[in-house]
Amino acid sequence: MKQTYRGSCHCGAVTFEADLDLSEPSFRCNCSICRRTRFWPAVARPDDFRVLGGESELTEYLFNRRRNKHYFCRRCGVRPWGVGTDTPMGTMIGVNLGCLEGVSEEELSRIPVVRIDGMHDRFEPPAFPSHL
Repeated sequence: MKQTYRGSCHCGAVTFEADLDLSEPSFRCNCSICRRTRFWPAVARPDDFRVLGGESELTEYLFNRRRNKHYFCRRCGVRPWGVGTDTPMGTMIGVNLGCLEGVSEEELSRIPVVRIDGMHDRFEPPAFPSHL
């Protein structure tokens, strides 16, 4: 069941809220940026995501085919969310689960994780998924 969660970057300059169902799968990806930043997103539809403050503090980063938008706080460097524009579900917001407020370690440990092979542009598990 969806619930509204608030979140922020580390320094609090960027704030947002998202309607998420944390019983739904989250994702771990081995693409070059997710691997380096250890990004762990839950999926929100665009209508279920709202920037509350600090949008001017965000830096957008595009790489490779420039199809996904990666947002970082220019003050603390944290990536609170990204926008996937070429996914099996269409446009989606990847909300960084580590940026959500009020979610306990126990709750985080129960969130299902799907591992995807972004390194090879495949939405299936990579050959070696255990580190993700």
